[in-house]
Amino acid sequence: MKRRIVPSWSTLCSILHSYYTAIYTKRCHNQENYKTITMSYIQHFLLCLLLSSFTVTTTVVSSFHLPSTASFQTRNRNAHLRRSSPSTTTTTTSLQLGDMEVLEYDVAIIGGGPAGCTCALYTSRADLKTIILDKNPASGALAITSHIANYPGVDRTMSGTELLTQMREQAIQYGTRYEKAQVFMIDVKEEETGDSVYTKCVYTPDFTIKARALVLATGAMGRVGKPFPGEKEFLGQGVSYCATCDGAFYRDSEVAVYGASTEAIEEAMFLTKFASTVHWIVPTDIEKELQGGLDVEKNKIMDHDEAMQLMACPNVKLWTKTKLGEVIGDMSGVTGVRVQKVGSGSDEAIPVEGAFIYGNGGGSKPITDFCQSKVELDEGGGVIVDESMMTSVSGVYAVGDIRNTDYKQVVVAASDGCIAAMAVEKFLNNRKMIKVDWIHR
Repeated sequence: MKRRIVPSWSTLCSILHSYYTAIYTKRCHNQENYKTITMSYIQHFLLCLLLSSFTVTTTVVSSFHLPSTASFQTRNRNAHLRRSSPSTTTTTTSLQLGDMEVLEYDVAIIGGGPAGCTCALYTSRADLKTIILDKNPASGALAITSHIANYPGVDRTMSGTELLTQMREQAIQYGTRYEKAQVFMIDVKEEETGDSVYTKCVYTPDFTIKARALVLATGAMGRVGKPFPGEKEFLGQGVSYCATCDGAFYRDSEVAVYGASTEAIEEAMFLTKFASTVHWIVPTDIEKELQGGLDVEKNKIMDHDEAMQLMACPNVKLWTKTKLGEVIGDMSGVTGVRVQKVGSGSDEAIPVEGAFIYGNGGGSKPITDFCQSKVELDEGGGVIVDESMMTSVSGVYAVGDIRNTDYKQVVVAASDGCIAAMAVEKFLNNRKMIKVDWIHR
């Protein structure tokens, strides 16, 4: 079967804009990353140009095996390949360009956390051909959680990684294909993809996915600024971005909270229930600001009343006009943070067992850079959805922390995934009513 794929000029321009964003927002921290991203964008730009001129042939293959990556790619993807069933027949649009391949699916899910895996479980059970594209299964909010104590039916000794692995394997058992891949751009409308059936396209350095429906589940672990020294090294070993998730593990211990946003204040307030001392570290002269009243237009990120309430807590020690310099620790995890008073030439180490960082985004910024403004976002950067989890674009859904919800919990993310999956099934099959569940033999 012949299929003509004609990408629009807006798609070509989006690729160039995406490359500019990747390079000039300092996402390339070293020369190797720069080379990889540069070659990936060049490859996809050439791919779209060739697709404008050639007719490709749709072939049926009986394996999920992908060809090797382009010669400039050095990482081994085969170690991360997951198959739902070797005998499953998959329709694949085959196009050779540096060993590039175009694959067709009913549902493409970007993100392999609890929201994405739950969505995949339900769509696969509904006999919708589903693929999960996951940047790194070990870097999400759930994956870095040391213990799960508030997920129904789960033993409190289970780690976040163990729970996530079970979720992923369960989805795979029902037919989901799982791929470790970095998504750098999406197209979400027919006029962008040139295809009236597979109206969504997901671009990765190794292959392109065409889908009838798209689910965004990349979470909210993004940051605006660079991580502090030691932050990455001790992430999940004392460094956390969620007091609600990890606060109970620091009962009768000293912890540090860095940041002056409302989020930081609320998280610090929650920690006062457990920690013996909460060291609230802020880079500004917050006491002076609070005494004189905050200029709402100047500082919209901090709630005046909540800040006053936090400072009144007996187990809170305020470090005003103090900058966080480093998270320090050893094999056991975080042992302290190194800070420096503004204007002072010397630093000081504060002994703590936990460091909750909310400065410069603090790990809670929704990850939407690959969306290229294709879907509407709220003021906090979260994807706006309706009650069925559909975004501003028909057939595109968003689930989990990418919605910038206040309820950043595993059980909530899983619920989002379930709702979106049922909505996707209704959308793709043109149903008037939601089909509650499916009998899977």
